Amino acid sequence: MEVRTRFAPSPTGYMHIGNLRTALYTYLIARKNHGKFILRIEDTDQGRYVEGATDVIYRTLKTCGLNWDEGPDIGGPCGPYIQSQRMGMFKEYAEKLVESGHAYYCFCTKSEDSSEDTANGLASANRCPCRDLDPAEAKKRHDAGESCVIRQKIPNEGTTTFHDEIYGDITVENTDLDDQVLLKSDGMPTYNFANVVDDHTMGITHVVRGNEYLSSAPKYNLLYSAFGWEPPVYIHVEHIMRDATHKLSKRDGDASFEDFRAKGYLTEAILNYILLLGWAPKGEQEIFTLDEMIEAFDLSGISKSPAIFDPLKLTAINAVYIRNLPLEKFIEYAEPWIRQTCKRTDIDMPLLCAGLQPRTEVFNDIPERVDFIDQMPEYSIDMYVSKKMKTTPQTSLEALKKLIPVIEGIQDFTTENIHDALFKQIEADGVKNGLYLYPLRVALSGKAVTPGGGVELAKILGKQDTLDRMHKAVEKLTAEIC
Repeated sequence: MEVRTRFAPSPTGYMHIGNLRTALYTYLIARKNHGKFILRIEDTDQGRYVEGATDVIYRTLKTCGLNWDEGPDIGGPCGPYIQSQRMGMFKEYAEKLVESGHAYYCFCTKSEDSSEDTANGLASANRCPCRDLDPAEAKKRHDAGESCVIRQKIPNEGTTTFHDEIYGDITVENTDLDDQVLLKSDGMPTYNFANVVDDHTMGITHVVRGNEYLSSAPKYNLLYSAFGWEPPVYIHVEHIMRDATHKLSKRDGDASFEDFRAKGYLTEAILNYILLLGWAPKGEQEIFTLDEMIEAFDLSGISKSPAIFDPLKLTAINAVYIRNLPLEKFIEYAEPWIRQTCKRTDIDMPLLCAGLQPRTEVFNDIPERVDFIDQMPEYSIDMYVSKKMKTTPQTSLEALKKLIPVIEGIQDFTTENIHDALFKQIEADGVKNGLYLYPLRVALSGKAVTPGGGVELAKILGKQDTLDRMHKAVEKLTAEIC
């Protein structure tokens, strides 16, 4: 049997991290089993519909490389793939359940209906009285146009068992289940009913969803049984938590996939981190390409415990991806961030990026790292104090005075020539490298952490700018020391 999985998001806003993880796991199951990955848009909740949200879904999945085999934009044998375009069939299927005795017409108003109260296992005691109406009489009232809904008729006795690949077999008392609405009075299906019908008619074999739907699974199975259909394989995954007590939630403003991209995280790193939120590989490997994810993914690695979203872990994974980029690709990603604060067109971009790349964890680190290039920032002479380099403002002043004529004497201002001239002076004076190069770096940038050392900064800034900054640093140190 061909494996067919589906990702069925609602177009209610941006792509939440939890939604993207569901899409990823669903995609991996399909690809691992050489099956089909289907995209279905569930847009029947028009009250929560957000204009443009469907495009966000398309864009996010395509950006992540989670390409679907069937869907609204490319069609397929089981379309349409937008739920609102499938409305005609739901009434037909709901009526079949009424005819077979597995559902009934409910004419209660909301105030009269007590079947919504399923707390404390009292669902059986709160069954809707309409379930006991004579079927012929109920149909007559329905056919006459009286407003009603169609409810699932849960057995009053016995148990229902379903199997989940993560939680195993779960058995519930039927008395704990409520007679859920299948078809609303306006003819629209509820989410729980439409999902069952759509999954069956699309041939879905595996369903990945959050474990908040575990409590609904018995009712789904009763529907499958009533129709004589085979239920899919269930994979209920735990929540992604912001901390020990709060779930990640787009309603609470937690970051979306596009938010993280806007902050300078790479798509591949975000996807890699999401993979590990609730799934553990069998070996020590943590960095995976998408193809490697397909090869390694196994349902046995999915955890029953909630995953805590750790921004530091995401950042660490992102740093690995950034450092593994070819320099040309890093330049492509980094230049828009550089240009936020550095407008000079005469800089050596490859040299600057070669210094930035090993020091960048997230691309939004970059603007602050390079803002000194266009304009020297204000800084304290305390910056010249380094216990590691054994520098002080006084030793730094002496070092810069020594190095100014060295820089002035370089005719062809290349990185190699700058390096050779500086190190020749260091060797002649018999000092450690840091005693001269650390003050030079501070004098040229006003920062303790820079994209490269003094040699690279001098080349990036150019000879005249380098000398101007060194002279100003000497003036600053002289004035403040004296």
